[in-house]
Amino acid sequence: MDLSSFLTSLATSFVIFVVLMLVFVWLSRKPENAVVYYPNPILRGSDPWDGARRRTRSPVGWIAEAFSASEADVVAAGGVDAVVYLIFLATVMGILVFSGIVLLPALLPVAGTDHALVDASKNNKTAGNFTSIDKLAMGNVKNGSQRLWAFLLGVYWVSFVTYYILWRTYKHVSNLRAAAKSSPDAKPEEFAILVRDVPKPSPGQSIKDHVDSYFKALHPETFYRSMVVTDNKEANKIWKEIEANKKKLARAEAVYAESKSTSRPDGTRPTHRTGCLGLVGEKVDTINYCNEKINELLPKLEAEQKITLREKQQSAAIIFFNSRPAAASASQTIHAQNTNTWAVLEAPEPRQVLWTNLPKKLYERQLRQAVVYVIIVADQIEIKTVLEAYLPQIVLIVFLALLPMFLMILSKAEGLASESHAVRAAAGKYFYFVVFNVFIGVTLAGTLFSSLKSILNHPTQIVPLLGRSLPGNATFFLTFVALKFFVGYGLELSRLVPLIIFNLKKKFLCKTEAEVKEAWAPGDLGYATRVPNDMLIMTIVLCYSVIAPLIIPFGVVYFGLGWLVARNQVLRVYVPSYESNGRMWPHMHTRIIAALLVYQITMLGFIILKEFCYAPFLIPLIPITFIYAFICKNRFYLAFAHTPLEVASREIKETPNMESIYTAFIPLA
Repeated sequence: MDLSSFLTSLATSFVIFVVLMLVFVWLSRKPENAVVYYPNPILRGSDPWDGARRRTRSPVGWIAEAFSASEADVVAAGGVDAVVYLIFLATVMGILVFSGIVLLPALLPVAGTDHALVDASKNNKTAGNFTSIDKLAMGNVKNGSQRLWAFLLGVYWVSFVTYYILWRTYKHVSNLRAAAKSSPDAKPEEFAILVRDVPKPSPGQSIKDHVDSYFKALHPETFYRSMVVTDNKEANKIWKEIEANKKKLARAEAVYAESKSTSRPDGTRPTHRTGCLGLVGEKVDTINYCNEKINELLPKLEAEQKITLREKQQSAAIIFFNSRPAAASASQTIHAQNTNTWAVLEAPEPRQVLWTNLPKKLYERQLRQAVVYVIIVADQIEIKTVLEAYLPQIVLIVFLALLPMFLMILSKAEGLASESHAVRAAAGKYFYFVVFNVFIGVTLAGTLFSSLKSILNHPTQIVPLLGRSLPGNATFFLTFVALKFFVGYGLELSRLVPLIIFNLKKKFLCKTEAEVKEAWAPGDLGYATRVPNDMLIMTIVLCYSVIAPLIIPFGVVYFGLGWLVARNQVLRVYVPSYESNGRMWPHMHTRIIAALLVYQITMLGFIILKEFCYAPFLIPLIPITFIYAFICKNRFYLAFAHTPLEVASREIKETPNMESIYTAFIPLA
């Protein structure tokens, strides 16, 4: 891509963003669209037009509102997890800003005043395809030139800036998590632990009695009671049928009320057929039928629940303690000599417990995890290759769109205990998938399978392979990053797709207030896909930061604009589906370190290819990064994996009602 094409693409993307921003300002001012643009404050019971959320007149008024919100405001609207995500965006932006302050004025003149590309075009007529952007990149520096010292030192600068900023951020997030975990407001999960792999009880003893006697003996002063996990499959089936009939009843009553008029005061009672899809079978009065079904099913549900509690107990339980320190201490204690039994960990938040996974035994969980990773590897090697080779591009697009959901299903299939853990696992898989396929796949200019095959056949060639392939794609990735932040964030801000979907549902499908509310429910930030995509951009910008420093401003805009748009969406739109108090940060930190290692290895390969005899001076950076990661893990990670006793021991506002804490964990279905 030549310079004029690049600038045209950039200008087009910018115009699209401006148009989408103006569309957002115009549509968000209309009261009838409030449920699409301000669902968060509405669900929290506040008026979206009051105070900082007053109707925006200026096209940039939303920016001032996003900046003026405090960290406490963000926590109130989106939770600690949302704040940590914003901190992640600010951290990467900080790394790029401080890197660019040195790299841009230092490296651009060094590259721009050399003539490697011009000389190559004179010696080889086929080498003349380069642009003005290429002349400002490392590829324009002659092989073996002493100018390469500037680029080598630039790698060190970016690495140490990353170390410093990541350390400060890890410390800040750790303090933020501690403040949330020591809040004076009692939370149910802070008084409970999860126990898995409960051994078989003695003959004639129920699992509940077995659990109660075990923990009463070990924690006689602090044990409150237990909730044994049960097989609720049948009870859930009946409950879901009752809920479906309630929903159908509400809809039928709304349709019936709508049919009444002055000329027809009795209206028309809705009917349906009881057979498959309502197309066959006996024709019945829907209102009467649903009422009869509900009355019939309620006693069945009550009877099934009693049977479930008595006969379908499983080998996992939630254990409740009468204080936060007691629960925190118990969650960090090895309870049994045989460590394959009575495994304990901190209880997840009630709304994110994956109940069906809790009874799965240790060896089953390990086997499931191994199978899932085999599937993931096979998926990366085979499925995408088959799709690329034999199926139309539209199928490939559909496959990639469904991939995050597929990875979430696989992560839950591992037997993980909580939604947040499954999200972290899915995000990790998705990160490595997109980095391997989008970044390395495009860089190596071949299909995923051929690239992998080359690396497997010649593993020692991965460093020069990356180094040789990277420079030729600099302009492509510049355009890719610009398209992501201008068009991607423009669509995110404008919410055109959710607005259209909501209005279509409201007009043609919704009959009750509950259905309307369900139609505009915004969901959460979607960390499982959002974080890996941001990590991909970070990996791209890091790897090109020294090779083509012009990419740094684009990276800064991506993460800066992303921080601004995400902050607006957290305050106005998205509603958290769970709260893990920043448990995602160690995952983010690890992936940033992984991206840094890819960057360092790539730069080592490229500088070796530039025939610079001092290239081995980059080798120490790789072990330094591993040592740094090890130190960070030892210094901070345990406080994320477990709640420190000094945090759990801080005073709470008032003694909680233990029965309400217990009932908070009773699953709805």
